[in-house]
Amino acid sequence: MSGTLYLCATPIGNLNDITLRTLETLKAVDLIAAEDTRHSRILLDHFGITTPMTSYHEHNKYEKAGILVEKLLTGMNLALITDAGTPAISDPGEELVRQCLAAGISVTSLPGPCACITALTISGLPARRFCFEAFLPSEKKERRQVLEELKEETRTTILYEAPHRLGKTLAELCEALGERRLTICRELTKKYEEGWQTTLSEAASFYQENEARGEFVLVLEGRSAQALAEEKAREWEQMSLPEHLEFYLNQGMEKKEAMKQMAKDRGCTKREIYQGLL
Repeated sequence: MSGTLYLCATPIGNLNDITLRTLETLKAVDLIAAEDTRHSRILLDHFGITTPMTSYHEHNKYEKAGILVEKLLTGMNLALITDAGTPAISDPGEELVRQCLAAGISVTSLPGPCACITALTISGLPARRFCFEAFLPSEKKERRQVLEELKEETRTTILYEAPHRLGKTLAELCEALGERRLTICRELTKKYEEGWQTTLSEAASFYQENEARGEFVLVLEGRSAQALAEEKAREWEQMSLPEHLEFYLNQGMEKKEAMKQMAKDRGCTKREIYQGLL
């Protein structure tokens, strides 16, 4: 029988946030795959864990995942940890999970710290519906595409950013999305944890003049659903009468109903709409 892959969440700052189940698992498995073995050694030494480690990171994730799958198929049990937080969330662990499932290997996740959820819960922004974008793409075309999509995103959006790119990212978000409420979280779970409730424009201005330190989680207000609906409802202003009619027909309206709505949109009579379409 093959072994099991255990996805073990590790602290994002405060070492006391590790769970008892994770400690037991890290001690019991045959091997621990770690993003940075030197960084993880500090954690393991702190809790007296002597299980052997091997490196598994962004630059070796495809080849190394195959090697780890082979070990699991022999019956070894393996734990996967990242430098901080939950494996496979904006993390190369996603590839190892994919290969394990394809090989019929059992995968289980041990819940624990996750920076995006921690930041969301202290942000003060709506948490019933949210989306996670992690780091914005570095490739310009893909980055522009994501920013365009975020213009119409009504859910609270969570992003990660490194300190040396924070100022640029905030400026881009402000230019693309306009004014939004924003909570900037840093040093989460640590002594000097911060959750700054601000706006995109204020934050962009601040970090143009002040150095950013630490790893950041940005919790961004979604666009007002009402404002988006109003904008969509006025798209007809750029349309000809035939295009306006087609717009409603494509939504499943009958022609008669569509012409009635067109008249309402344009502040004219249904007869005028009919004559304009002839």
